[in-house]
Amino acid sequence: MINSQTFYCANHPNRETTLRCNKCEKPICVKCAVLTPTGYRCKECVSGQQKVFETAISRDYILAFPIAAILSLIGSFIALSIGLFTILISPIAGAIIAESVRFVTGKRRSPKLFWITAIAVIAGCLPAALFVLISLVGTALYAGGRYMVYSLPDVIWILAYAGLTASTAYYRLRGINLRL
Repeated sequence: MINSQTFYCANHPNRETTLRCNKCEKPICVKCAVLTPTGYRCKECVSGQQKVFETAISRDYILAFPIAAILSLIGSFIALSIGLFTILISPIAGAIIAESVRFVTGKRRSPKLFWITAIAVIAGCLPAALFVLISLVGTALYAGGRYMVYSLPDVIWILAYAGLTASTAYYRLRGINLRL
């Protein structure tokens, strides 16, 4: 038996539709439909469901930044001393930072928290990067560069550390587990 009743999208009253949100049964057009693993849902139901996963409170953002920045600062100076091995150690440092933030925040979650942690990791690398750059410039100006403490590859290792550690911490907090 064919249903002869015509439905119109709840958000676009001029569009005929046969789709309904599988949660609230509201008629929705293709433009308003969001495909989920359980079927099509309206944008309101999807955003309501996403808010359930955002559990972070304001204190979490305040705690996450210094924890991530301090641990990243320590790791960036270690990265200066190990050179090429930075590529292997950085993901481990990112996992340690992510687990530390997760512990301090009580495992609460929020996309904003993930981004703040990643930014804090990069901010924690800045003092080491500035230290290397100042050392390079100072040595180049003094004695024609013969007594260099750091070299240009050290800048590359700091940048590699920052990128690998920040991305690992972000994705680990987000829920994508990178097996180490």
